[in-house]
Amino acid sequence: MMRSLRRLIERLRAPFAWIEASELKRRLERGEAVTVVDVRGPDEFVGPLGHIATARNIPVAELEGRLAELAALERGPIVLVCRTDKRSAAAARTLRAAGFTEVNVLRRGMEQWNEAGLPVEGGGAEATARASTARGSVV
Repeated sequence: MMRSLRRLIERLRAPFAWIEASELKRRLERGEAVTVVDVRGPDEFVGPLGHIATARNIPVAELEGRLAELAALERGPIVLVCRTDKRSAAAARTLRAAGFTEVNVLRRGMEQWNEAGLPVEGGGAEATARASTARGSVV
């Protein structure tokens, strides 16, 4: 219980907001001006989990050096994505420190996106099988 409480406090103090896959999908479908930045490496971006169709790929290790690419988006909503949410949370701290105001992290990243059966680009059949298995389906 203490561990759960500590995690909740850490999340409440975080310099960014969490967003669920279903909410991000809803916002993208409504045509909101949301920039999705996938901070995984290029191999993961096109790998088995695929990526969200509108996502830009800027690996977390390159983010600081590529902030100029995102400068025009400083006041707009940005959603950061990785496999889980660890790298995207680190990237969110970098963006907040650079002055970005509306920074969100996709909770559980592409794992949640795939488990929810949401559309991906660049993913293989393995992503579909993994998502179906996670939902309890037999593949």
